[in-house]
Amino acid sequence: MPSSNAGAFFDVDETLVRVKSMFHFLEFYLRRRGEPEGTYERLVGGIRAAAAEGAPRDRINRAYYRLYAGESAERLAAAGEAWFEHTVERELFIPETVAELGARRAEGYFTVLVSGSFFACLDPIAAQLRADWTFGTRPVIRQGVLTGEVVSPLIGPAKGRVAQVVAAVRGLDLETSWAYGDHASDLDLLAAVGRPVVVGDDPVLAGHAAAHGWRRLATTAAGAARV
Repeated sequence: MPSSNAGAFFDVDETLVRVKSMFHFLEFYLRRRGEPEGTYERLVGGIRAAAAEGAPRDRINRAYYRLYAGESAERLAAAGEAWFEHTVERELFIPETVAELGARRAEGYFTVLVSGSFFACLDPIAAQLRADWTFGTRPVIRQGVLTGEVVSPLIGPAKGRVAQVVAAVRGLDLETSWAYGDHASDLDLLAAVGRPVVVGDDPVLAGHAAAHGWRRLATTAAGAARV
């Protein structure tokens, strides 16, 4: 029976697509812009080091977007379309979760993508998947140019708050809603609904699945380009 009064919320990176879209796109964008070999590694080196030292994911998210200070939003959007066309040919999507999204949409669920990524990556992905709504980290844009700052990183607890706000605005019943995520940072999103699905083998989420009887979804091995 269609459940039009409920939602289906999906994390994006490594849940619906095989890559970490922000970094995969950045590498593509730098090549497209004609930057010298090694520019990508130089720019993300500090971010990787901070992540290895245990820096909070929201801090990593903010550091990433500072790399786009002074960039044209229009140019980034066009590059995002080109990135998607290039990447989708290399098995970008994870078929198991894409099938789940298609099934939930066919059943009448309101489909929502929730990601720490941004419009350059998310817009073409959302269009391809025909998601009803998409939420990502929002870069601050002034006169068509990114400042390097963001409104708020859509990481961790913020994902759970998105589900609650969407439910309030759309009149959705979270207890009969679905959510899909692959990483411990998706825990708040999964815990916000009555039908959480753990994608892959994250140990934190696997522990919650075992303790609370959450469904787990195995996926096929990755086939896309490196991140």
